[in-house]
Amino acid sequence: MTGPDPHPAPLPESPPLVVVSNRLPFRAQARLSGVILTRSPGGLVAALDPVLNRRGGVWVGWSGVAAEDVQRGGGLPLPTHGLVRYEPVPLSAHDVTMFYAGFANRTLWPLFHYFVSRTRIDDAAWRAYERVNERFARAAAHRRGPDSMVWVHDYQLLRVPHYLRRIAPQCPIAFFLHVPFPAADVFRILPWARPLLRGMLAADLVGFHVPSYAQHFCTCAERLLGCEVNRAAGIVYFEGREVTVESHPIGIDAALMERLAAQHPARAPGERVAEILGVDRLDYTKGIHERLLAVERLLERYSGYRGKVAFTQVLVPSRERVAEYTELKRELDETVGRINGRFSERGWSPIRYLFRSLPPDELAGLYRQSDVALVTPLRDGMNLVAKEYVAAQVDDDGVLILSELAGAADELQEAVSVNPFDVEAVATALHRALSMPVDERRARMSALRERVRGNDVHRWVGRFLEAADRAVARARAAAVPPLEAVRRRLAPWLAERPAVALFLDYDGTLAPLAPKPADAVLSDGMREALEQAARTPNVDVVIVSGRGLADVRAMVGMPNLVYVGNHGFEIEGPGISLRHAGVDGYRAALDAAAADLDTLGVAGGWVERKGATLSYHVRETPDPLRAGALRRAEKILRRRRLRVTRGKLIVEGRPPIDWHKGQAVLHVLVQRHGAGWPAKVRALYVGDDDTDEDAFQSLWGIGRSICVAPRMPEGGTAADFLLPDPEAVLQLVRWIGAGAFAGARV
Repeated sequence: MTGPDPHPAPLPESPPLVVVSNRLPFRAQARLSGVILTRSPGGLVAALDPVLNRRGGVWVGWSGVAAEDVQRGGGLPLPTHGLVRYEPVPLSAHDVTMFYAGFANRTLWPLFHYFVSRTRIDDAAWRAYERVNERFARAAAHRRGPDSMVWVHDYQLLRVPHYLRRIAPQCPIAFFLHVPFPAADVFRILPWARPLLRGMLAADLVGFHVPSYAQHFCTCAERLLGCEVNRAAGIVYFEGREVTVESHPIGIDAALMERLAAQHPARAPGERVAEILGVDRLDYTKGIHERLLAVERLLERYSGYRGKVAFTQVLVPSRERVAEYTELKRELDETVGRINGRFSERGWSPIRYLFRSLPPDELAGLYRQSDVALVTPLRDGMNLVAKEYVAAQVDDDGVLILSELAGAADELQEAVSVNPFDVEAVATALHRALSMPVDERRARMSALRERVRGNDVHRWVGRFLEAADRAVARARAAAVPPLEAVRRRLAPWLAERPAVALFLDYDGTLAPLAPKPADAVLSDGMREALEQAARTPNVDVVIVSGRGLADVRAMVGMPNLVYVGNHGFEIEGPGISLRHAGVDGYRAALDAAAADLDTLGVAGGWVERKGATLSYHVRETPDPLRAGALRRAEKILRRRRLRVTRGKLIVEGRPPIDWHKGQAVLHVLVQRHGAGWPAKVRALYVGDDDTDEDAFQSLWGIGRSICVAPRMPEGGTAADFLLPDPEAVLQLVRWIGAGAFAGARV
C-alpha cells in the first residue's frame, strides 16, 4: 500500500492531530491469504494524510472488515511509514449490522436527507450506536498526546465528542458533519435528538458545509436543549462553554483532477453525439430515477436530439446486500431498459449504463469529454462530483446542471440550477445546456473553475484547523463557571412569576454523600442559606428525600419547611399532610424483604428501614463485592414484589404503587399554590440521584430542574441543567434566598 512521503518535514509549532472517522484511510478486504489493504482514493484522505505526516498524529477508525474476519486473517497489516499512526477500532459483525448498517444508515442517513418515511426507529440500534461511539472515543483518548487536537468526522460518530469530553475534559475537540443537518421539525422526530445534540455540542467547533445547516443546528440547540444562541457570532452557549458553529464548504484536490483530465483528449469538434454524464453512488438520495425520467422527457419534447445525444450514468455499487438498495437497483435497471427500448435506433442508444467504480484517471477522462454534467441529488451535504467535473473542464466549455438541494449549490452559483424533483424543469435545463452559446458556457465554467481552485480540499483542511484553534482559545477564555451559566439562564425565567417553589433533595444535593446517612450533615453555610431562603417571602422551600420523613426533618431541623420523605409517600408541613394510603398493604413485604437482606452477610452492607420504603447500602463494602451485593439485594426485593430502584451504591425497595417524587412535588404545588400554580409560581427542583429523575420528568415543560453531578450521568438526565456538587447548590440557594433574580423582572 503506497503512502505519503516517508520522510516529511515535521511542524514542531503544530501539536499532533488525531483524526477520528468511521473508516481508516484505506480499504480492507478479507481474503483467504489474509486481510489486504488498498489506499482509499477520496479527497479527504489525500488532504488529511499529508497534514498528519507533517504534524504527526493518529488516524482512528474502523478497517471496514468485521473483527472476526480480521482475526481469521491474522490481523491488519497496518502501514508504519511517516509520522502518522493508525488506530483500528474493532467492530464485530453484530456491531456492523446494528451500528453501521442499522442506526447510522437506516436512521440518521435517511432522516438527515429528509427521507422521513425511510427512517427506522430502533432502540437496540441506538444502544449499539452509543456503545460503538464510546469505543471510538476511548481509542482516540488512548492515542492522543497532551496537546493534540481531536478532529471527529461525520454522522456515524455524533456522540464521540460527548464521551471524549467525559474522558478528557480539557481536550481540544473539533467536529465536522459531511451530510446535511436537517431543520428542527425534522430532526426532533428522532427520540434521541437531544443526546445527539449534546454529543456534537461537546466539541469546541462544530462545522458544516453550508450556512443553512449551521442555522438548523443552532435552532435545534435553542429549541430542544434550551441553549442560548448568538447567531451573529456563531456561538451556542452549552453547559458553561462557548461552542463555535461555522460553515466550511469542503473542496476537492482540484490540481490533481486538472492534471488527470489534461492527459485525455478534448471533445472532438464537428458533428458528433453530445455527451451528458451522471456519476453517483447507488443511493436513493441521488435522484437517479428522476434524472432518467428527465432524459426521457428531453427526447419526448425535443425529438431533434434523438440520435444526437447520449447520457452516460456511472453507478458505483453501494450496500448491495440491503433490501432497499437492491430494489432501487432493480428499478433503475428496468427504467434504463425501458427508455433504451423505446428510443434506440441502429447504432445509437440514449443511455449508457455503467454499474461499477471507475479509477480516478478514467473518471477524469469521462468528465473532460462530457458536454454536460447532470448532478441532481434529491438532497446532498455537498456533492463533490459537481466540483470534480468543473475542475476537469480544462477547456472551459462544459455545462454543469446542479440540484439546488445540494450543498454545492451555495458555492457553484454559475451552474444551471434545477429542482431535482421537477422532471419537466430538468428536461428544460438539459435543452438549455445543450444549446447554450459557447461564450456563455465558457463564462460560466471559467468562474466555476476559479472558485473550485480557490477552495480546494487542502485549503479547506487548513482553514478548518485554524478555525478549530480559534474556537478552542475562545472556549477556554470565555469559560463560564457552571453555577454562573445556570443563574444566567434561570434569572429571566424566575423573574416572570412573583414567587418560586424551591424543591431540594438532601443526600448528595444539600449535603455530600457519606458512608452512613447519619454522617451526611448540613454545613453551617448550607444551614444559613436555607434559613435565609425560608425567610424570603416569595420563596417556598421544600425538602424532598428518600429518607424517612422523621429522619430528614431531624437532619434539616427547620420546623416551618415542607418535608417530603420516603420518595413522596410521606409529606408534612404548614398546611399540608399526607401518608399514602397504599403503603399499609405492603408493610409485610417490606418487613420480610428487610429480614432477607439482613441475612446476606456482605461485609459493609446494611439495611436501612424507613417505614414506607427500605434501602440496602454498600458504600462501605469493598469494591470487588459491591456489584454482586447489589444484584443479590435487588433479587430479594423483586422476589418480594417491591419496586426496585438503583441509586449511588444503594438499592431501594418501595411499594409498587404509581407514586414517586415527581407526583409528590406536583401534589405539594397544588396544595400550596392551587391547581393553577404554573401561572403563579416558578417550580425549581434540584436533585442528584436516579430517584430524582421522576421529579425532573414530572416538571418537564412546566418547571425547571437541576441535576447535581460532576458530569453528565451515564444514562443522561431529564434535568434542564447540571451543577457539579453541593457547594454549587449552596451558592444557588444563597442567590435565590437573596431574591437576586427579581432584578431581572421586566
